[in-house]
Amino acid sequence: MSNFQKDTLYTVIMAFFILTLSITVTIFASYILFYISIGQFNLDQIVYMSTGRVMHNYNQMMNYLINPFHSTFKLDDFQSSAAGRLHFADCKKLFMLNFGVFIVSGAYLWFQRKKRVYFQKVFKYIAIVGVVLVVLMMVDFDGFFVVFHELLFRNSDWLFDPGKDPVINILPEQFFTECFVLFFVLFEGLNIWKSRAKKRS
Repeated sequence: MSNFQKDTLYTVIMAFFILTLSITVTIFASYILFYISIGQFNLDQIVYMSTGRVMHNYNQMMNYLINPFHSTFKLDDFQSSAAGRLHFADCKKLFMLNFGVFIVSGAYLWFQRKKRVYFQKVFKYIAIVGVVLVVLMMVDFDGFFVVFHELLFRNSDWLFDPGKDPVINILPEQFFTECFVLFFVLFEGLNIWKSRAKKRS
């Protein structure tokens, strides 16, 4: 493999690292965003629970999604349909894929940091694509959200029926909007930083 090919590979892996890092930070920051959302959107009043109880169920949901050793989706205060549980299982697979790519790409970049250089313009173009996606999200978040799910999931299990999967009542669209905004701030910031960072000699 030539140096150009090695540097290309390094650049691609760095792009995946930035993507998965942005997703990972957003996932863990969602705990704070959700806690704020409880009061912001009166989620406790919607489901007639205390703030602590709503947060408890969110913690259970997230523990299932981020813990590779937790194989059963169950919430103390919300029933779940078979389709709902299948959707969360699909989400868990995506979470595990993200964490796996994040760890592997991060390890590769660490061990290759003194051997390889990256192509800065790639991150400039990625940032431009990110801006386009942000504009689309701002113009029509509902449409953006639907396309996002249709790309990631091959079924319609994500279209929750509140009667069968009442947990959707504490997961309003505004909460997901805030998560997307945080992701794009991180994603754009990191790509712009990489596109402008000085190459080492």
